[in-house]
Amino acid sequence: MPSIFSRIVAGELPAYKVAEDEHHLAFLDITPLVEGHTLVIPKKEVDYIFDLPPAELAALHQFAQRVAKGVQAAVPCRRIGVAVIGLEVPHAHIHLIPMNHVSDMNFANPKIKVADERMQEVAAAITAKVPQTEAAATPAGGLNAKGARETTEKNAAAATPSATANDAVLQQLQQLTQGLVYMSESDAPLEPVSYPAPAGGLTDAALAQLAGVPAGTTVEKQELTHFLRNHTADKGVLGNPELANRFKALQMYLKQELNGVQVYRFGSGPQVPVLVLGEAEGGKLAGFKTVLTET
Repeated sequence: MPSIFSRIVAGELPAYKVAEDEHHLAFLDITPLVEGHTLVIPKKEVDYIFDLPPAELAALHQFAQRVAKGVQAAVPCRRIGVAVIGLEVPHAHIHLIPMNHVSDMNFANPKIKVADERMQEVAAAITAKVPQTEAAATPAGGLNAKGARETTEKNAAAATPSATANDAVLQQLQQLTQGLVYMSESDAPLEPVSYPAPAGGLTDAALAQLAGVPAGTTVEKQELTHFLRNHTADKGVLGNPELANRFKALQMYLKQELNGVQVYRFGSGPQVPVLVLGEAEGGKLAGFKTVLTET
């Protein structure tokens, strides 16, 4: 009979996933010792962790290292404790536990209860902070991570005159969009943007100016969840769950940190400029721009 973790891997049971690659999965413990308590598993079902072949054991710990960095960046703590118990579920797993005191690692402590909405928030926050590997950020048939990153940084610098070192929202968006591309009939990098709010309000003319399109260009509004629906599906448009999780983290950040987030499409095909904007603190507009190809 498959273990409960194997059923999560197979998609038979839900989980608050925070990171995934071809051979490993990380998700929040539903009976945590502390908020952010994360489990890291190999997708292959092996009862005892030290029965894994040396190369697979090393790969599991390397994956856990990346996840631990994400947990520590997302959850306030002094250290990430690491534990392997191996008695509760017959499927090898590593516990990553945010800790401020040694006692936080005591498995005899009562488990805490975290609401579903908060679990989703924590999972998304960790996902956004897990360092990406070069391979994970390379979409099939698209730009590689280095190329997409260089294009994003170049265009963002040119398109966002208000970008400064103290623009925390833009810095976060740069991290969340790094290496991500929007896939339609072609692919285009997501370019983080930050603008001062237009003096006359966000009219169609002001939007056209921000997008760099001719005045009078038709502006169509769309809901963010609908616009990203294919990219936030379980395996995304590229069959890469890790990239799908990154799009989910970006979507959650935009909705939680910005007010009135809206997708704006300009004109009709074959190349449709797109701006995704919401209001940040101080009245700034922030989000990302990309291009949708429709022929």
